[in-house]
Amino acid sequence: MKTVCCWQGLVTLIFIINICFNASTRLTEHQVCSLCGGSVLNETVVGRFCSSSAGWIDGRCCLRNVKTGDPKNIIGLDLSNCSLTHVDNLQEASSVFMIDLSRNPLINISDEVFQGFLDLNYMILPEDIVCPGGNTSWQKVEVSQGDRVCRGQKNMCNQTGWLSTNCPENSLCAPYGPGFYECSCAENFRGYKCLRQGEFPALRVFGPLAASTVVMSLLLWATQRRKAKSI
Repeated sequence: MKTVCCWQGLVTLIFIINICFNASTRLTEHQVCSLCGGSVLNETVVGRFCSSSAGWIDGRCCLRNVKTGDPKNIIGLDLSNCSLTHVDNLQEASSVFMIDLSRNPLINISDEVFQGFLDLNYMILPEDIVCPGGNTSWQKVEVSQGDRVCRGQKNMCNQTGWLSTNCPENSLCAPYGPGFYECSCAENFRGYKCLRQGEFPALRVFGPLAASTVVMSLLLWATQRRKAKSI
């Protein structure tokens, strides 16, 4: 009888562990891949791209052939025919190369949705939706069979990496998604608009601050100790 109870307890424990494991696995799945029911079909643009890239399909996503939970593995996203009226957050798929948003009743898409999408080079949108960043942010834009296709994201910085017209002097320009760029100070420059040269004087700035903090702490400790003694 004791043996039977022991086995029942062991089976119950294994069952509970299995439930917890499955729940944690579901939490680590890519949420963007389940924004719409179904999965990527082989005959679609994203499906053919996934097949040629030796990727594997997870819901509406095409992932690199490395089965980990890293969002950077998403290389294709097919949200076509999903009855989407708006798109707010796709940052989980910021490493994506191809996105299909066709056949959706979309009203408008903010350019900021695709901020940081450095590898995005192919988009399919409804005909009345403008390519992120405008036509000037893409090498080729064409309308065909009710879809707008945006190909080849342009680098908003010039070939040398410097962009003096938009970034301040002594700074470097880097692409940051369709129509976006970001400026960072060149080596040995810092501060507002990269106008200061040399390393940040951390000791001169934080030294007096640390010293004053220590002095104030000692004064407060001494005051509290006197009050404690008087009581």
